Amino acid sequence: MKVDGACLCGQVTYEAEIDPDRVALCHCADCQVNSGSAYGVVASVTDGQFRLMTGTLKEYEKMAESGRIRHLSFCPDCGTRIHARTKGDPTAFFGLRVGTIRQRAQLKPKVQVWCGSALPWVFDLSVILRHDAQD
Repeated sequence: MKVDGACLCGQVTYEAEIDPDRVALCHCADCQVNSGSAYGVVASVTDGQFRLMTGTLKEYEKMAESGRIRHLSFCPDCGTRIHARTKGDPTAFFGLRVGTIRQRAQLKPKVQVWCGSALPWVFDLSVILRHDAQD
């Protein structure tokens, strides 16, 4: 599936080819901290088919819980995370952050990973009070 997206400030834009059947919720501690949330939502980029259209990405190198060295890319102005990948390993997971994809409403996660690190309340969000907008 061809997708496009941008960071929050719009400086970084991209196009990519993703596999909509490989959209995941990642509960690893790195995704929790780096997203500032309970988990990360990522789509698998197909065969490295990610093309930066505008802007320049800044990278942060981090050893993941898996032991791989991951390169976390983000907008240098607004800080929006764009993707994470293992450089030099085309077989490694290349995760595009779903929140930055314009077609994100079409991308329902199919799997959850690193559930051993999940926050205990994330598996039953239906019991949490809901509002259509912030009060």
